[in-house]
Amino acid sequence: MKVVSVVSAKGGVGKTTLAANLASVLAAAGRRVVAVDLDPQNSLRLYFGVPLDSVDGLSRAALAGVPWQRAMVDGADGVTVLAFGALIEEEQHLFERHLDENPLWFAQGLAALRLGPSDIVVVDTPPGSSAYTRAALSAAHFAVNVVLADAASYAAIPQMQRMIDAYAAPRPEFVGEGYVVNQVDQARQLNKDVLRVLRDMLGGHMFPGSIHADEGVSESLACNTTVVRYDPLCQASADMRACGAWLLAALDAPAATADSRRSVA
Repeated sequence: MKVVSVVSAKGGVGKTTLAANLASVLAAAGRRVVAVDLDPQNSLRLYFGVPLDSVDGLSRAALAGVPWQRAMVDGADGVTVLAFGALIEEEQHLFERHLDENPLWFAQGLAALRLGPSDIVVVDTPPGSSAYTRAALSAAHFAVNVVLADAASYAAIPQMQRMIDAYAAPRPEFVGEGYVVNQVDQARQLNKDVLRVLRDMLGGHMFPGSIHADEGVSESLACNTTVVRYDPLCQASADMRACGAWLLAALDAPAATADSRRSVA
């Protein structure tokens, strides 16, 4: 089993959209994929046709002390979905305290699923520093850091890098991190300028392409599906498939050396 934690230092970067589409692309490549939502917004399920009125999920299973498998459902595109679940405010506080007091709980729960060595778990997380992101990074084999080609994302890179260095990088099974620039509008000069700066700074840690801004992305969510399913011929779908191939190559590469996993910051 390989765990891919999708993270971002700031909100509004399309992190959940990327996580959902990567899960679909990896499943289309013939891998068994489990999409796990560790974000209280509970939005990842919407891309895979899970009913809006469904309240089950990882958090409720945890609070009830029942196996996670009971909350897992078969979603679209051949992806198994483990939603976050619907919690009232008090329950969410209890769950967050549980994560804080049991830092290895999430990693141990994933191990208990007994997935195969080629199976992939894609974990969506809330933006910024939180108990959820710490838990996801503590279980990750690879971290995908989603950024925009703008000044705010550029400035926030060290924040998430510190979390990756603290919770993921010290573990021997951690392969490394990669940066994906999302929602790129090539008609905007600022986007192109920041993209060039990011490439110079991040080098080989960055997905060689980028995910272009595309109307199909927002339209696909309105239809409760991924863009690669909704409009497989659009630019964003091509970008998502290329990103999935890049991620798969990183996951299947021989074990990385300490130098190749070194922090980019």
